[in-house]
Amino acid sequence: MSTTPARPDQHAVDLRQSEAAIRERVEQILDEARRQGATAAEVVASEDIGLGVTVRMGELENVEFNQDRGFGITVYRGQRRGSASTSDSRPEAVADTVRAAMNIARYTQEDEHAGLADPALMPETVRDLDLFHPWDLDADAAQALALTAESAGREVDARITNSDGASVGTGQLCRVYGNSHGFVGSYLGTRHSLSCMLIGEENGSMQRDYWYTVARDATALEAAAAVGTTAAERTLRRLSPRPLKTGSIPVIFSPQMAMGLMGHVMGALAGSAIYKKASFLHDAMGTQALASHLSLEEEPHLPGELGSAAFDGEGVGTWSKAFIEDGVVRSWMLSSYSARRLGLATSGNAGGTHNLTLRGKTLPRADLLREAGAGFYVTELMGQGVNTVTGDYSRGASGFWFEDGELQYPVDGVTIAGNLKDIMQRVVAVGDDVDTRGNYRAPSVWVEAMTVAGAD
Repeated sequence: MSTTPARPDQHAVDLRQSEAAIRERVEQILDEARRQGATAAEVVASEDIGLGVTVRMGELENVEFNQDRGFGITVYRGQRRGSASTSDSRPEAVADTVRAAMNIARYTQEDEHAGLADPALMPETVRDLDLFHPWDLDADAAQALALTAESAGREVDARITNSDGASVGTGQLCRVYGNSHGFVGSYLGTRHSLSCMLIGEENGSMQRDYWYTVARDATALEAAAAVGTTAAERTLRRLSPRPLKTGSIPVIFSPQMAMGLMGHVMGALAGSAIYKKASFLHDAMGTQALASHLSLEEEPHLPGELGSAAFDGEGVGTWSKAFIEDGVVRSWMLSSYSARRLGLATSGNAGGTHNLTLRGKTLPRADLLREAGAGFYVTELMGQGVNTVTGDYSRGASGFWFEDGELQYPVDGVTIAGNLKDIMQRVVAVGDDVDTRGNYRAPSVWVEAMTVAGAD
């Protein structure tokens, strides 16, 4: 058993007390950059605190408490750019860090595309998106929740023979971005989670599976016992898997696996991949890249959601948009730098997307399985066989054979393959089971057919 003592007053720490001080320090750093001769500067500052507790087989395994603060400083000498960072906010440490960034900028090459974002795109006020809900949770209470989850799962069935542990985490974040245009924006956020992973055994073979719940507001978390029970049920249904014969068959990606498909598509739409022509979609603007009923839409201002943000990583105000609409590419995912490389305007996505949702022709999950006939329902993917330059896709997979509208038996040890552009154009429908536990919000995705390589 490994434990890290938690600070006694950890549950009383509240970053609302720090936000004003961090904003003031960011403004002081920008003043220091001007004093040292920077023609422009930007600062990203963050402070986070968190508590994490893990139990395994009914025993406390780990307790961790963290509290970190850091400042990332970028300065410009004309079109030359330099960056440095520090966790020390004392004036002398800040001055030394700015000096280090200025020295780096002295030796970098000029880049005509470098520079701050357009100040006209920065919000005058930062809207409150209801992201901050501290959880008054100490280590003892967190341990009790984790033990409840694990115990509930282990009691479901005698075939649950072991555990990889249950964990409870709670954290607060304060993020401040400021630049020499005069913009300083900040927000507070929280993230709370509970997870459980269990191991089952039957006929000499073992399988494992998990479940988790995550939210900004702890009152929105699933009950601890329900998390453990779901983890056990998912583990049990994977016991005694069978092989599949090689062939081209319908494939349905579970929502958790469909998130990966979304990630691959967005990677292909990233500005850096486009201007480098290192994407299978680099020439797809205005053309149909996905099935005609599919859209990839960003909604950054959803209250209380995990991916919500009022401004991006360079202070540009965010807005709702469709990257792909009715299968047609409408926007790249751009920062100011990548936009300048392409002769375009930023899409407000420096640092990534915010609440990206895959939408399309929607069927209830039961109807999706029924209409697909018989095929492979994917619940786990292994390996890194994805080439976003060519779109080639080949990954190890496990899941279930489905038929007659039901999951029939578990399947393991197969490989699914195709090309991402072809895969996404062959999506027949999506489910009504959108998983909203992250920044990518995905439903089940039914692909008309993919190559599935089995034991033969």
